[in-house]
Amino acid sequence: MNVQEMAGKLEIPVIVAPMFLVSTPAMTLAACSEGLMGSFPAHGTRTREVFEQWLVEITQGLKRLHEDASGSKIAPFAVNLVVHPSNTRLQGDLELCIKYQVPVVLTSKGAPTDVIARIHDYGGVVLHDIASQRHAEKALEAGVDGVIAVAGGAGGHTGTINPFALMNEVRRIYRGPVVLAGGMTTGRDVLAAQAMGADFGYIGTRFIATAESSAPLGQKRMIVESNATDVFFSASIDGAPANWLTKSLLAAGADLDVLRTTLPGKVVAAAETRKRWKDIWSAGHGVGNIDDIPSTVELCRRLKTEYRAAAGVFRSAALPTENLQDGTKQAPRAIA
Repeated sequence: MNVQEMAGKLEIPVIVAPMFLVSTPAMTLAACSEGLMGSFPAHGTRTREVFEQWLVEITQGLKRLHEDASGSKIAPFAVNLVVHPSNTRLQGDLELCIKYQVPVVLTSKGAPTDVIARIHDYGGVVLHDIASQRHAEKALEAGVDGVIAVAGGAGGHTGTINPFALMNEVRRIYRGPVVLAGGMTTGRDVLAAQAMGADFGYIGTRFIATAESSAPLGQKRMIVESNATDVFFSASIDGAPANWLTKSLLAAGADLDVLRTTLPGKVVAAAETRKRWKDIWSAGHGVGNIDDIPSTVELCRRLKTEYRAAAGVFRSAALPTENLQDGTKQAPRAIA
């Protein structure tokens, strides 16, 4: 399968982002059943054995969905592999991806050179996280099938560059598939990402507040109650740039002023007294547009309706070409 074939299997160009301690097989299957690509991170499972159990559950679930499908599209699923040398599970998790022929592998945090050939051998697609033009250059040199442009405003580990600027820089060097991540919560946002030059939208935070998400109810409610200004950026929690829910940091005893001046990787002592990933919660800038906790299926249907409605508005707003007084043609215009 190549990226073009992958796109043809989707109802709308959306990948539900893999989220640590949030994504579940139920969420993944629900998204796939609605024609959106579901995903989960391999490292989100406690052991390699649990990872395999999830792969079995999803592959068998997709088989049943295909058997029961009545003409509707069933999307493929994806797995996120951290390819940084610090990930001691990488080789074992990679072997399981190969064993179960995971259709799409989302690689992150490092150069995926050694991984790509093995995934390509069974026909899998590799999309790699990037946060700058230089990251994109390195990923393309390694032979990835496409890049995931993580812009400022994304939840969890995030980029810092404005999505317009990041898309423009990536498109200066690359005409292939690009997935844009950062702050999207609606189908209209996905269409806007395509207008900016992306091929797919990557939506994460919006899916934290769903019934199938394994996030604590407190995190879901905090997302519903938060605005973009309630998201705090710091590289000092775990050494990488990330966006966090401010209220969860305060509840964990973190001093925000100290966090702002702490070097990356030097976790604030107060926060160290809590179980970091259990009590400190991440989210992106899109929280201000989230006000309910639907099922994954309901949310996917909402996104499809929004995307198609927005596409219809843009098509109908295109004015016909008209002759100007000087005889030249006036190009059609699109109005948001």
